[in-house]
Amino acid sequence: MRLTTYAALITFVIDQLSKWVVVHALNLRSVGEIEVFPPYIVFRMAWNRGANFGLFAEHGALLRWGWVILAVVISAWVLSWVKRENFTRLGQISAGLLIGGALGNALDRILYGAVADFLNTSCCGFRNPYAFNVADIAIFAGAFGLILFTGERKNRA
Repeated sequence: MRLTTYAALITFVIDQLSKWVVVHALNLRSVGEIEVFPPYIVFRMAWNRGANFGLFAEHGALLRWGWVILAVVISAWVLSWVKRENFTRLGQISAGLLIGGALGNALDRILYGAVADFLNTSCCGFRNPYAFNVADIAIFAGAFGLILFTGERKNRA
């Protein structure tokens, strides 16, 4: 349980710190784009008012608090799941990644009315039109880790 809390806290802090540095200190909200290592890494400002890939963005103002509540409910549910089950270390870390990322994006919605996305990666002739952030990476990695590192263990003969 403690490992999940630490992983969530570290993920949350790294996410919020990276957003503050890029959006405010580097002034990406005004500049719009900073080529870091083009085309592989570009900071491109995007305010996501929807879900993944901007889904339901046209209802962003209406759904803003719904997304915040959903993130808190899912985080609380995952935390209670970790308390009930005997997760491996990787399962606990995965849960922490998901929780920290979800709460990081929820805080963005509270502060800005949208999630601050800024990472854009392209490669090998493919131009990625989407931006994401550290919280998005953590949510994906955490969910994937929960799939891989939790559940029943079957004894193999």
